[in-house]
Amino acid sequence: MSQPHPTPQAPQVTVRGEGRLEVEPELARIAVAVSARGADRAGVLADLTRRNAQVLDLIRARGAAVSKLETGGFSVAPEPPRRGKGEARIHRGHVRITAELTDFTVLGELVPELADGEQTEVNGPWWELRPDSRAYAEARRLAVTEAVRRARAYAEALGTSLGSLLELSDAGATEPGLYRHGGFAPAAAAFARGEAGGAPSLDLEPQPQEVTAEVVARFTMLPPAL
Repeated sequence: MSQPHPTPQAPQVTVRGEGRLEVEPELARIAVAVSARGADRAGVLADLTRRNAQVLDLIRARGAAVSKLETGGFSVAPEPPRRGKGEARIHRGHVRITAELTDFTVLGELVPELADGEQTEVNGPWWELRPDSRAYAEARRLAVTEAVRRARAYAEALGTSLGSLLELSDAGATEPGLYRHGGFAPAAAAFARGEAGGAPSLDLEPQPQEVTAEVVARFTMLPPAL
């Protein structure tokens, strides 16, 4: 569909509007890596299965605070033999578990318990918003409001006013990244098992999420008296 061309009787103004806000995260994601190592393949598999079950039980015990729980990245394989060594073949097993929580107090209690497990590492948290978070709609509303304000300011500078909206398009939005992290450890580091037997609650500070939206809007103006 062809767009109407501006004329002296129907001048046009095109503006960009941006909405930006900072909100508290709604979700926190953690990754748990469980390992086992030994000369007996069946024994490694048994240890890995047991540790994996312990991790899953700890997470599931948090009930409704856990919005998603997934297991992936399972492997049991022999290590490459060391050159010149007559040692028995060593097997190593890994399994990776990810959990998504909505209650950050529960998260602070769960993480030390998980990290206290044998040959268990905990990574995260990654702070996020829900895919249907109202923050996205609010950012877009702010962007449209800003576009109208800017267009009206241009029109008023010419001593006239806006006529009608011709076009409104989404110029792109920046939503919080899936891997924004903060709190106890970055993604590449591990919250390793401590020497002490206790597992106190961990005080986590959720990382605010920045949401932006941009629109491009085109309006007609009443003919100004220049």
